[in-house]
Amino acid sequence: MNTFSTMTSARASWTPVLAVGLATFSVVTTEMLPVGLLTSIAGTLNISTGHAGLMISLPALLAALFAPFVVIASGGIDRRRILCGLLTLLVIANLASALAPNLMIMLAARILVGFCMGGVWAIAGGLASRLVPERAAGLATSIIFGGVAAASVLGVPLGAFIGDVIGWRWAFAIMAIFSALVLALHLAVIPALHVAGSANISQFMDQLGNRKIQAGLLLTLLLVTSHFMAFTFVRPLLTDVSGFDAQWTGAILFAYGIAGIGGNFLAGITAARHTTITLMMIATGLVLTPVLFITAGQSVTGGGAVLVFWGLAYGGLSVGLMTWMIKAAPRAVEIAAALYVGVFNAGIALGSWAGGHIVDTFALTDTLWLACALAIAALLLAVVIGLKRRQA
Repeated sequence: MNTFSTMTSARASWTPVLAVGLATFSVVTTEMLPVGLLTSIAGTLNISTGHAGLMISLPALLAALFAPFVVIASGGIDRRRILCGLLTLLVIANLASALAPNLMIMLAARILVGFCMGGVWAIAGGLASRLVPERAAGLATSIIFGGVAAASVLGVPLGAFIGDVIGWRWAFAIMAIFSALVLALHLAVIPALHVAGSANISQFMDQLGNRKIQAGLLLTLLLVTSHFMAFTFVRPLLTDVSGFDAQWTGAILFAYGIAGIGGNFLAGITAARHTTITLMMIATGLVLTPVLFITAGQSVTGGGAVLVFWGLAYGGLSVGLMTWMIKAAPRAVEIAAALYVGVFNAGIALGSWAGGHIVDTFALTDTLWLACALAIAALLLAVVIGLKRRQA
């Protein structure tokens, strides 16, 4: 009887962790959804591909601003209430995107997505130790941010597949339904998460003075900007450069997603003990990807192979960087998570905005060269950090 009670209690304690992981999956999938639908949305709304990239950069930029704000402003409010409120707004944002008649309405909906994204990421980052025993907090954190990793690699192919089969508006409608189900799960299983207080600006400033946090944030900015400068336009890259028929892009992006899950798994195994080396390997992959796309990606076979490699390289980025941040500030995880989320999304915004500008002004493949340069800078930084640690 006691054994049964213990097993039941263990299952009960992990169910909320899975629920929070689904929340991060929902919000990041919503964020990434337009990447796989960019060409279709641009055609329907009669806008350029570069302007369509604003659907990625705008919510990302706002999420970067909202993440620290939510942590500071949340005060002693029950974190369960905050998460449920943000999920409700996410449902509304997805419905508004599905019904958007023009770019202005679409961008208004994406602003709401940015608010939800910054809030959910920031709040979720500090919940692991409150939902499970301290000895299991590391695994719980991996599951919660595994939702981010899974969404980062599956959100694009999921949107592309649904868009190809039944249209891009239905992709957003289905995400609204999924987000509503996640909200119902939260209402059912998440316990009250009262807090005595919230972080303040001085605590944020203290962590910004942490050298390890600074290094992690710079690595995050370089790697995320590099990736999204090119990946925001992956669909036109596949069709215009590699020669894929539009009907097959969803399938190849699913292969990218599967490779990304594999990359996340591999990084999760190595990052806990060898965080710097793991980030070096990821940076190396993101350096090689643009070069390979330019040199070998100008065919269906070559482009498909490079895309799978890209997924493997990028898939471990979230877990690798978040592991770095947790190690850098183990007693201020919520603050570290908010700073990480802010810079991560600033990188998305900067990368997609700069990529869109390059696409509209120069050529599609020119984004790959600049993405490569930023990844090289990140790799050099990781190498310097590794060398300093060996000398210490």
